[in-house]
Amino acid sequence: MSQLTTICSGDLTATVDSMGAQLMSLTCAGGEYLWQGDPKFWPRRAPVLFPIVGCLKNDEAMSAQGPVHLKRHGLARTNEHKVKEVAADSVTYELRSSEATRELYPYDFCLNMAYSVDGTSLTQSFAVTNTGAIDLPFTLGGHPAFNVPMPGAEGERFDDYALVFAERWSPEVPVIDERGLHDFGRMTRLMDNDRELPLSHELIERHATLVFHDVPKNRVTLVGTRSNHGVELEFDGFDYLGVWTASPEAPFLAVEPWHGCATAYDESDRFEDKRSTITLAPGERAELAFTVTPF
Repeated sequence: MSQLTTICSGDLTATVDSMGAQLMSLTCAGGEYLWQGDPKFWPRRAPVLFPIVGCLKNDEAMSAQGPVHLKRHGLARTNEHKVKEVAADSVTYELRSSEATRELYPYDFCLNMAYSVDGTSLTQSFAVTNTGAIDLPFTLGGHPAFNVPMPGAEGERFDDYALVFAERWSPEVPVIDERGLHDFGRMTRLMDNDRELPLSHELIERHATLVFHDVPKNRVTLVGTRSNHGVELEFDGFDYLGVWTASPEAPFLAVEPWHGCATAYDESDRFEDKRSTITLAPGERAELAFTVTPF
């Protein structure tokens, strides 16, 4: 049975569910910033993506250890995670490989997800350990979705929001087909030497998901241009950023730090050949984290 844990520091409060180790609420001074999972649009809130980001071709691939059968975003989001440590301002979870996970992903691993708050920011941390006797390949990411409009932004609409980057740049995003596969041979430029990308449902619907690579300084701000309320994400070590919403009416935006992305046209069907795959030798551990600062 899943267990909700609430942590807080100063004006910041977060609640996490042991099912999927998923962030369920993020409030600042009482205002809810995290999407609350209305099934009319999208029932999830901030799933953990592991050991893949996005999808495999036909939900399968071949690996050195045998076939991999994983649906979109992998298995962490659909499994119960054990609560390992709880403090007033932090909680840590653990998901270990099992007979059931090895049927889908034939590797041994330990995934620890930790959440902590410091009064101004939430940090979501990933730690993956290879508990097996062979190399462990994987990608991972976060998928936090935020209410748009934000708390305290009465009268704003989705089109009043923008993504603001740390530096001027000219990003190009790949075409994504109906299966969710990425075509990096067909790119669309979204900005030309600018920092601010105005948002609209039409923009995201046209591209399915905006997939940015090498975001300047690994930082982005989702902000209401009228209210100046929003969230800033810092995601050192994550080489991709996904931006998505569920439909032309959905009142939320997912801003997703990824290490890796969905299978691309120029990749083979070999699991280890996926972009940005992390490979750990037996006993090795990899750690990544990103922060969310609401304002």
